[in-house]
Amino acid sequence: MSQPGTTPEAEGQVSDAVRGNWVDHYAPAWTRPYLRLSRADRPIGTWLLLLPCWWGLLLAMVSDGQARWFDLWIFLGCGIGAFLMRGAGCTWNDITDRDFDGSVARTASRPIPSGQVSARQALAWAVIQSLVSFGILVTFPPMAILLGVVSLLPVAVYPFAKRFTWWPQVFLGIAFNWGALLAWTAHTGSLGLPAVLLYLSGMAWTLFYDTIYAHQDKEDDALIGVKSTARLFGDAATPKWLAGFLGIAVALMGLAIVAAAPRGEILALVVLIAGPWAFGWHMMWQMRRLDVNDNDRLLMLFRSNRDAGMLPVLFFAAALLA
Repeated sequence: MSQPGTTPEAEGQVSDAVRGNWVDHYAPAWTRPYLRLSRADRPIGTWLLLLPCWWGLLLAMVSDGQARWFDLWIFLGCGIGAFLMRGAGCTWNDITDRDFDGSVARTASRPIPSGQVSARQALAWAVIQSLVSFGILVTFPPMAILLGVVSLLPVAVYPFAKRFTWWPQVFLGIAFNWGALLAWTAHTGSLGLPAVLLYLSGMAWTLFYDTIYAHQDKEDDALIGVKSTARLFGDAATPKWLAGFLGIAVALMGLAIVAAAPRGEILALVVLIAGPWAFGWHMMWQMRRLDVNDNDRLLMLFRSNRDAGMLPVLFFAAALLA
């Protein structure tokens, strides 16, 4: 019998999961711990991994003026791959952090520290997700496949970064924005300067949103000795650093557009430039709402970066029609 105030659907739910999510309420009971390991109950991470992929693909399509049926598969394949690789990465993160997570209020309810699955079961689940994702990757051109394989290195290293550097968000940025390189290369067949600039823009964006996210855990992190940019900057200096990351992200995206835009296509260039402009305004809105000591506000702002990252996608897509 359930205890008062609980429901069978809510058993085992993670504290920072989206309320009423489909995993807790509709997924078969035996799958829930594995889907929670993959953060399927918290889709924001998949969006943050996917959106740079779509930036890279759409900017490549505008750059060479070509839109092929295979681009639709790149678009969809990146979506499926982002879900799977984000799931594999988060599962790996939970395996490596299982001793820390039980000591942090926000993460103690995750499947491994709460006893829903063992570390061995979690490792098997990470391997399964990675293999399925690799099956999608091998449908891309050779250079894109190589980039996809290389991306496993920062994914593997990231969970350990907070133990040896105050800048673990840099390692997250390296891993989470790799799709900008991969999707550009999947369309064009080779890596180009615009993709690299777009990738670096995404890294600055990651420093922006993950510093906001890290402020939720700063007290627990200090107790257990885990490093982060939130702890490094402190409450007073965080807004200044965020403003710097905002400026870098917008400037680098603008440079990527200038490097990629077709010569003489003024209307397309104007529409493209509107992407980083809107992107920057959304981040400014986040800074105006920022309260580094309000965890609910921090989580809301972090999740709002799906909308921030979607704005360049919409303007880049519109530029294809300009």
